[in-house]
Amino acid sequence: MKSTKVEIPSIRIIVETEIEDKDWVKNRLDQLTLIDEKRLATVCHGQLYQQRMARVYNKKVRPGKFEIGQLILRHILPPHEEAKGKLAPNWKSPYIVTRVLPKESVVPGKHRKNIPETTVNVDAVKRYYV
Repeated sequence: MKSTKVEIPSIRIIVETEIEDKDWVKNRLDQLTLIDEKRLATVCHGQLYQQRMARVYNKKVRPGKFEIGQLILRHILPPHEEAKGKLAPNWKSPYIVTRVLPKESVVPGKHRKNIPETTVNVDAVKRYYV
């Protein structure tokens, strides 16, 4: 959030310029309303920016819709023991989807033996086409 800068003169400057009390109060109220207007404009600008960013993100993201029985590949992430350097494969052998869980998760099983694996987020899998 941007900061709003308003000039507030000190008492010494007010005394030197000999501003009347009515003018000083009017000037101070104008500055306070200016702060509120700038703050409101900044909040509106921030909300519009967030809406634009959400719209762009949602346009690019494709939801992963998987069904039981589909073949998928699991992404090998660096903390896994299978990740062995930059020339190692990025995706692990095909799995078959045994369960589809809410909140975009799937439970893959081995393709041939159907041994259940741990739950995997949809972001870490992709569809395997034979």
